[in-house]
Amino acid sequence: AQRTMIVRRLLGLEEVISLAVVDPIRDERGWRFPEPDPVTGATFLSELYLARDPSYEGRYTVPCVWDGVTRRLVTNDFPAITIMMETEFAAYHREGAPDLYPERLRPEIDELNERVYHTVNNGVYKCGFATAQKPYDKAVDALFETLDMLEERLVGRRYLFGDRLTEADVRLYPTLARFDAVYYSHFKCNLRRLVDYPGLWAYARDLYSIAAFGETTNFDHIKRHYYMTQRNVNPSGVVPKGPIMDWDAPHSRD
Repeated sequence: AQRTMIVRRLLGLEEVISLAVVDPIRDERGWRFPEPDPVTGATFLSELYLARDPSYEGRYTVPCVWDGVTRRLVTNDFPAITIMMETEFAAYHREGAPDLYPERLRPEIDELNERVYHTVNNGVYKCGFATAQKPYDKAVDALFETLDMLEERLVGRRYLFGDRLTEADVRLYPTLARFDAVYYSHFKCNLRRLVDYPGLWAYARDLYSIAAFGETTNFDHIKRHYYMTQRNVNPSGVVPKGPIMDWDAPHSRD
């Protein structure tokens, strides 16, 4: 969901698309709004799914988009939501907003995003929820092969596609932001930490220094969600204090 929040902020869509944030602790009832959602009146996200389809039996996932005109949930396809904001909402972008999905780069962005999704974004979950050694080994090897590739890619460029932010940077960042705090220990992604990659760690801090990235990164929410919700991985629900990381340290990537 953070990707959606980042793109909304980068493109200046706050006045067009309102935002409701659910509580980071999810129980058997699913995601809960800390206060009733002012747009829909819902207390639980499931109410919006069931309002669209009372027979719905799937998962109630974030992010999702509610249409205030037709009063129905229209999509929970998270990769498509940011692309939709970048293309279909172009008329509402703030002046000077970045083109995060430039037409000439779309095939290359899509190709990189495909690899990053399967081996990094979803790869950490493949590691964390593996119930046998072989699939875990396969997932962790693929994860760090891609991180090694990204480290090398960032040696000669500020962002993944040169000197401009793109959809690819937005897709990668949330996993990097959670890596040392959660995935390294909680999901056994412990060959190396983010801080052990000079290029990726500086790149992540560079992105964090941009308000759309840094101000939507809530480490309290991140840690409480993973360590307190996923009791199959962390039965005690104890939230670790660390790690100590200086996200505001100079990144020197200008």
